[in-house]
Amino acid sequence: MPNLSLMPPRTSADARWWVLAALSATQLLLVLDSTIMNVALPATQTALGFSNADRPWVITAYALAFGSVLLIGGRLADIIGRKRLLLLSLAGFIMASLLGGLSGGFETLVISRALQGIAAALMAPTTLSLLSTAFADIPARGKAFGIFGAVSSSGSAIGLILGGLLTQYLTWRWCLLINVLVGAAITVMVIKILPPDASAPRQKVRPDTLGAITSGFGMFAIVYGLTIAESRSWADPLTIGSIVTGLALLVLFVATENKAAHPILPMRVVLQRDRGGAYLMVAIAGIGMFGAFLFLTYHLQTVSGLTPLATGLAFLPMVIMLVIGAIVAGSVLLPRVGARTLAIAGLVTAAVGTASFTFIDADSTYTLSILPGLIVAGIGFGLIFGPAMNLATLGVDSTDAGAASAMVNVAQQIGAAVGTALLNTVALGATASYLSTHPAPADTDMDALIHGNTVAFWATSGILLTGALICGPLITRRVNTLPADHPDKAPTR
Repeated sequence: MPNLSLMPPRTSADARWWVLAALSATQLLLVLDSTIMNVALPATQTALGFSNADRPWVITAYALAFGSVLLIGGRLADIIGRKRLLLLSLAGFIMASLLGGLSGGFETLVISRALQGIAAALMAPTTLSLLSTAFADIPARGKAFGIFGAVSSSGSAIGLILGGLLTQYLTWRWCLLINVLVGAAITVMVIKILPPDASAPRQKVRPDTLGAITSGFGMFAIVYGLTIAESRSWADPLTIGSIVTGLALLVLFVATENKAAHPILPMRVVLQRDRGGAYLMVAIAGIGMFGAFLFLTYHLQTVSGLTPLATGLAFLPMVIMLVIGAIVAGSVLLPRVGARTLAIAGLVTAAVGTASFTFIDADSTYTLSILPGLIVAGIGFGLIFGPAMNLATLGVDSTDAGAASAMVNVAQQIGAAVGTALLNTVALGATASYLSTHPAPADTDMDALIHGNTVAFWATSGILLTGALICGPLITRRVNTLPADHPDKAPTR
């Protein structure tokens, strides 16, 4: 394995691809943990004896902590050093996973999941900013971000598959304990492969305390409100109050950042037009992917009667096409057609694939009715994530790389939360409406469920098409040249 310790961060040597391997493995670890416990929940509930009302918190605790700390994690990476923070957060993730895997009760499990989410929030922007620094030259950057985007966006599906395998053949505890083994291996990779931080930690940086408080609690309130909307409804006072409070705190956060000497999120990062368009792409794609994911899972298990493991494996073709699409988009298409074309093509293709699921009924087969849509949607999402992550971090000053990278994860996290809560509300409303207007033979409940899923698929497709209409005009720059103000850009005059 090449020695990177003597190489500059922006070397074009083959050693960078080992950096990509280490960072992709880290990203996969934290993304798949957002879903790996989903299929293990019934076995976990039986073993620990908690109620149905408590069950969602095993998943929600991770998402809430992850979303709340993301912006803080991005800025910490810029201040104390990215490799240093990555190693610290990996250690925290491993210890939290060990605590969860050995937990003897519900409370300990939920605490461990929250600690996992905090550690993941510190890892996520660190990995992306390290990747952006390592691959500064345009040709290699496209390929690297294509691979990284494929890993990041397919991790949720891989989590379902892995969770099903571990639960069915070992025990639910291994859905957490496996992180100890994998995390230790990744830690060794990071120590051996990644070059040391370019400079010593800044000793005299005054912390942006108010920014940390307003961003952390603001993100927590919004993600919490979107999460409970699924069970309590959008009109519930707690749902509305949480979202409104979160938005108010984020408005205060923006005002704070404009005055802070060392802001957590410099406004110059998000106000750049193309970068803002990239964040919007990631958020809309997150809504679409998690929406399609959620209702196909319902259909495959409730209507088709598949086991959790079989359900996870059913998404494998989508993962494969997503990976292929992301790599081809990043290394072949992006330098030729630009991010705008890929944004439109990806969102439209994903919308077409999702729309095909509206024709599914109780007699539909996986091969003829579901598989084609999974393939098309997988290609569409593959065209989006790699180029979007590339554009979101292109040309960012090295001191802002962590903050810019954190915003990518924030966009994806908010997109997933909105997709799950909003589309589930749409589906439940359509199901209730169907039941109120149809007589009640034996199969009415199943027909109502299918109708609700169909309406949700149409809504998902509409969101993706709307995203194409918005993101296309918003994005102006091709990702085959650096912006004029980038430090690596030679004067053209």
